Amino acid sequence: MALFGTAGRTTTRRETFKDKPKRKTKDGPQDTPSTVLTGEHGRYQIKSGRLAGEYVARAFPKPPTNARGLIAEAKGASEEAAIAALRNVINARETRRIEDRRIDAQTGSVVPSTKEYVEAIGQVALSHPQRAMLLALSRAGHEGLTDMQLADAAGYKSPASANRSFAAAGLLIANYLSVATAAGVSEFDLEGASFLGFRGARQKEEDPGNRILHTEVNEAIKRMF
Repeated sequence: MALFGTAGRTTTRRETFKDKPKRKTKDGPQDTPSTVLTGEHGRYQIKSGRLAGEYVARAFPKPPTNARGLIAEAKGASEEAAIAALRNVINARETRRIEDRRIDAQTGSVVPSTKEYVEAIGQVALSHPQRAMLLALSRAGHEGLTDMQLADAAGYKSPASANRSFAAAGLLIANYLSVATAAGVSEFDLEGASFLGFRGARQKEEDPGNRILHTEVNEAIKRMF
Protein backbone atom coordinates (compact mmCIF):
# COMPACT_ATOMS: atom_id res chain seq x y z
CA MET A 1 0.00 0.00 0.00
CA ALA A 2 1.47 3.32 -1.02
CA LEU A 3 2.36 5.75 1.74
CA PHE A 4 0.73 9.16 1.85
CA GLY A 5 2.91 12.15 2.50
CA THR A 6 3.58 15.63 1.21
CA ALA A 7 4.64 14.23 -2.16
CA GLY A 8 1.36 12.35 -2.40
CA ARG A 9 -0.81 15.46 -2.43
CA THR A 10 -2.29 15.55 -5.88
CA THR A 11 -4.13 18.86 -5.63
CA THR A 12 -4.47 21.82 -3.30
CA ARG A 13 -7.66 23.78 -3.41
CA ARG A 14 -9.78 25.88 -1.12
CA GLU A 15 -12.77 23.97 0.20
CA THR A 16 -14.30 23.02 3.53
CA PHE A 17 -15.35 19.87 5.33
CA LYS A 18 -19.06 19.88 4.51
CA ASP A 19 -20.42 17.92 7.45
CA LYS A 20 -19.34 20.21 10.29
CA PRO A 21 -20.73 23.75 10.55
CA LYS A 22 -18.62 26.64 11.78
CA ARG A 23 -18.67 27.17 15.51
CA LYS A 24 -20.04 30.49 16.62
CA THR A 25 -19.61 32.55 19.75
CA LYS A 26 -21.19 35.78 20.93
CA ASP A 27 -18.41 37.62 19.11
CA GLY A 28 -19.16 35.90 15.79
CA PRO A 29 -17.72 32.96 13.79
CA GLN A 30 -14.71 31.16 15.18
CA ASP A 31 -12.07 28.99 13.50
CA THR A 32 -13.12 29.32 9.89
CA PRO A 33 -11.79 26.19 8.10
CA SER A 34 -8.51 26.78 6.28
CA THR A 35 -7.44 25.47 2.90
CA VAL A 36 -8.03 21.73 2.64
CA LEU A 37 -5.29 19.69 0.99
CA THR A 38 -6.21 16.62 -1.00
CA GLY A 39 -4.09 13.53 -1.54
CA GLU A 40 -4.23 9.73 -1.50
CA HIS A 41 -3.39 6.74 0.66
CA GLY A 42 -3.87 3.35 -0.91
CA ARG A 43 -7.37 3.20 -2.41
CA TYR A 44 -8.65 6.24 -0.50
CA GLN A 45 -8.70 9.98 -1.02
CA ILE A 46 -7.31 11.97 1.91
CA LYS A 47 -8.42 15.48 2.85
CA SER A 48 -6.60 17.36 5.58
CA GLY A 49 -6.73 20.82 7.10
CA ARG A 50 -7.44 22.87 10.20
CA LEU A 51 -11.02 22.79 11.42
CA ALA A 52 -12.48 24.29 14.60
CA GLY A 53 -9.00 24.78 16.06
CA GLU A 54 -7.83 21.22 15.33
CA TYR A 55 -5.84 19.58 12.55
CA VAL A 56 -8.00 16.91 10.95
CA ALA A 57 -7.36 14.31 8.24
CA ARG A 58 -10.18 12.29 6.71
CA ALA A 59 -10.37 9.40 4.26
CA PHE A 60 -13.09 9.16 1.61
CA PRO A 61 -13.81 6.91 -1.39
CA LYS A 62 -11.40 7.87 -4.17
CA PRO A 63 -12.96 9.43 -7.30
CA PRO A 64 -14.27 8.58 -9.77
CA THR A 65 -16.99 6.82 -7.83
CA ASN A 66 -20.64 7.23 -6.93
CA ALA A 67 -19.93 6.08 -3.39
CA ARG A 68 -19.94 8.67 -0.65
CA GLY A 69 -19.26 8.79 3.03
CA LEU A 70 -16.46 9.10 5.51
CA ILE A 71 -14.16 6.07 5.72
CA ALA A 72 -11.94 7.14 8.63
CA GLU A 73 -10.79 10.23 10.52
CA ALA A 74 -7.82 11.21 12.68
CA LYS A 75 -6.57 14.35 14.44
CA GLY A 76 -3.11 15.58 15.33
CA ALA A 77 -1.04 18.42 16.74
CA SER A 78 -0.16 19.40 13.17
CA GLU A 79 -1.50 18.61 9.72
CA GLU A 80 1.35 16.17 9.13
CA ALA A 81 0.63 14.45 12.45
CA ALA A 82 -3.06 14.13 11.57
CA ILE A 83 -2.19 12.58 8.19
CA ALA A 84 0.26 10.15 9.82
CA ALA A 85 -2.36 9.16 12.39
CA LEU A 86 -4.93 8.59 9.64
CA ARG A 87 -2.47 6.38 7.74
CA ASN A 88 -2.13 4.26 10.85
CA VAL A 89 -5.91 4.02 11.25
CA ILE A 90 -6.35 2.93 7.62
CA ASN A 91 -3.51 0.40 7.81
CA ALA A 92 -4.88 -1.10 11.03
CA ARG A 93 -8.32 -1.29 9.42
CA GLU A 94 -6.90 -3.15 6.43
CA THR A 95 -5.05 -5.58 8.71
CA ARG A 96 -8.25 -6.39 10.61
CA ARG A 97 -10.11 -6.94 7.36
CA ILE A 98 -7.49 -9.35 6.05
CA GLU A 99 -7.66 -11.32 9.29
CA ASP A 100 -11.48 -11.52 9.02
CA ARG A 101 -11.43 -13.04 5.53
CA ARG A 102 -12.19 -16.73 5.15
CA ILE A 103 -11.17 -19.45 2.72
CA ASP A 104 -14.06 -21.04 0.82
CA ALA A 105 -14.02 -24.80 1.34
CA GLN A 106 -15.32 -25.55 -2.15
CA THR A 107 -13.11 -23.30 -4.24
CA GLY A 108 -10.16 -22.55 -1.98
CA SER A 109 -10.64 -18.86 -2.80
CA VAL A 110 -10.29 -16.01 -0.33
CA VAL A 111 -13.70 -14.59 0.63
CA PRO A 112 -13.72 -11.09 2.19
CA SER A 113 -16.33 -9.84 4.64
CA THR A 114 -19.68 -8.38 3.62
CA LYS A 115 -18.42 -4.89 4.50
CA GLU A 116 -15.52 -5.26 2.10
CA TYR A 117 -17.79 -6.40 -0.72
CA VAL A 118 -20.15 -3.48 -0.04
CA GLU A 119 -17.31 -0.99 -0.29
CA ALA A 120 -15.78 -2.59 -3.39
CA ILE A 121 -19.06 -2.93 -5.30
CA GLY A 122 -19.79 0.71 -4.56
CA GLN A 123 -16.41 1.75 -5.90
CA VAL A 124 -15.70 -0.29 -9.03
CA ALA A 125 -17.29 0.45 -12.40
CA LEU A 126 -19.58 -2.53 -12.88
CA SER A 127 -21.66 -2.56 -16.06
CA HIS A 128 -25.44 -2.72 -16.01
CA PRO A 129 -25.44 -6.41 -17.10
CA GLN A 130 -22.92 -7.27 -14.36
CA ARG A 131 -25.10 -5.63 -11.74
CA ALA A 132 -28.15 -7.38 -13.18
CA MET A 133 -26.43 -10.76 -12.80
CA LEU A 134 -25.45 -10.08 -9.20
CA LEU A 135 -28.98 -8.96 -8.35
CA ALA A 136 -30.53 -11.99 -10.04
CA LEU A 137 -28.20 -14.36 -8.20
CA SER A 138 -28.94 -12.64 -4.90
CA ARG A 139 -32.67 -13.09 -5.44
CA ALA A 140 -32.12 -16.74 -6.35
CA GLY A 141 -30.43 -17.34 -3.00
CA HIS A 142 -29.09 -20.81 -2.23
CA GLU A 143 -30.80 -22.30 -5.28
CA GLY A 144 -28.63 -20.30 -7.63
CA LEU A 145 -29.11 -19.97 -11.39
CA THR A 146 -28.12 -21.99 -14.40
CA ASP A 147 -25.74 -20.35 -16.86
CA MET A 148 -28.62 -19.80 -19.29
CA GLN A 149 -30.81 -18.23 -16.61
CA LEU A 150 -27.95 -15.94 -15.65
CA ALA A 151 -27.42 -14.91 -19.27
CA ASP A 152 -31.14 -14.19 -19.68
CA ALA A 153 -31.19 -12.07 -16.52
CA ALA A 154 -28.48 -9.79 -17.93
CA GLY A 155 -29.60 -9.78 -21.54
CA TYR A 156 -26.70 -11.81 -22.93
CA LYS A 157 -27.27 -14.00 -25.98
CA SER A 158 -25.09 -16.83 -24.72
CA PRO A 159 -23.96 -18.32 -21.39
CA ALA A 160 -20.34 -17.91 -22.53
CA SER A 161 -20.74 -14.14 -22.76
CA ALA A 162 -22.40 -14.03 -19.35
CA ASN A 163 -19.65 -16.14 -17.79
CA ARG A 164 -16.92 -13.88 -19.19
CA SER A 165 -18.70 -10.80 -17.86
CA PHE A 166 -19.31 -12.39 -14.46
CA ALA A 167 -15.65 -13.38 -14.12
CA ALA A 168 -14.59 -9.87 -15.16
CA ALA A 169 -16.77 -8.41 -12.38
CA GLY A 170 -15.07 -10.70 -9.88
CA LEU A 171 -11.63 -9.57 -11.07
CA LEU A 172 -12.59 -5.90 -10.77
CA ILE A 173 -13.75 -6.32 -7.18
CA ALA A 174 -10.79 -8.53 -6.23
CA ASN A 175 -8.36 -6.01 -7.71
CA TYR A 176 -9.93 -3.18 -5.72
CA LEU A 177 -9.54 -5.20 -2.52
CA SER A 178 -6.00 -6.32 -3.49
CA VAL A 179 -6.95 -10.00 -3.29
CA ALA A 180 -5.33 -12.60 -5.54
CA THR A 181 -7.88 -14.75 -7.36
CA ALA A 182 -7.60 -18.46 -7.98
CA ALA A 183 -7.20 -19.51 -11.62
CA GLY A 184 -8.71 -22.70 -12.97
CA VAL A 185 -10.81 -23.53 -9.90
CA SER A 186 -13.46 -25.09 -12.14
CA GLU A 187 -13.22 -26.25 -15.73
CA PHE A 188 -16.43 -24.33 -16.36
CA ASP A 189 -15.28 -20.99 -14.93
CA LEU A 190 -12.81 -18.24 -15.73
CA GLU A 191 -10.53 -16.55 -13.20
CA GLY A 192 -12.50 -14.17 -10.99
CA ALA A 193 -15.75 -16.14 -10.91
CA SER A 194 -14.90 -17.98 -7.67
CA PHE A 195 -14.31 -14.66 -5.93
CA LEU A 196 -18.04 -13.98 -6.19
CA GLY A 197 -19.48 -17.46 -5.76
CA PHE A 198 -19.30 -21.18 -6.38
CA ARG A 199 -21.03 -23.96 -8.31
CA GLY A 200 -23.83 -26.08 -6.88
CA ALA A 201 -24.13 -29.84 -7.28
CA ARG A 202 -23.82 -31.14 -10.84
CA GLN A 203 -26.79 -33.16 -12.13
CA LYS A 204 -24.89 -34.48 -15.14
CA GLU A 205 -21.24 -34.74 -16.11
CA GLU A 206 -21.58 -31.97 -18.68
CA ASP A 207 -23.60 -29.81 -16.28
CA PRO A 208 -21.46 -27.16 -14.53
CA GLY A 209 -23.98 -26.78 -11.70
CA ASN A 210 -25.93 -23.69 -10.74
CA ARG A 211 -23.97 -20.58 -9.95
CA ILE A 212 -24.46 -19.47 -6.33
CA LEU A 213 -23.16 -16.32 -4.63
CA HIS A 214 -21.00 -16.48 -1.52
CA THR A 215 -23.09 -15.55 1.52
CA GLU A 216 -21.02 -12.38 2.00
CA VAL A 217 -21.61 -11.24 -1.58
CA ASN A 218 -25.32 -12.02 -1.30
CA GLU A 219 -25.63 -9.92 1.86
CA ALA A 220 -23.70 -7.06 0.23
CA ILE A 221 -26.06 -7.05 -2.77
CA LYS A 222 -29.12 -7.01 -0.51
CA ARG A 223 -27.76 -3.96 1.32
CA MET A 224 -26.94 -2.06 -1.85
CA PHE A 225 -29.57 -2.83 -4.50
